Amino acid sequence: MANHKSALKRHRQSLVARARNRAIKTQVKNAIKAVRAAIETKDAVQAKSALAAATSVIDRASTKSVLHWKTAARQVSRLSSAVNALPA
Repeated sequence: MANHKSALKRHRQSLVARARNRAIKTQVKNAIKAVRAAIETKDAVQAKSALAAATSVIDRASTKSVLHWKTAARQVSRLSSAVNALPA
């Protein structure tokens, strides 16, 4: 562990950031799982509402730099194309 005051502070900050990033990543994974579960049951209405919620969570994660913006865009694109392929 570090001995300098600034390094100790940086370590504390990194622990807080790690906890925050892990929480956000968990929210993203759960939102994606909800969309995929709705797609599997072929429930278009449920899938669209889950997609809207997931898109919000994914976009928030990308603005916080937890996810790369291209990764976020790819995930949203794939989910929305899967939801749009469901029969209405």
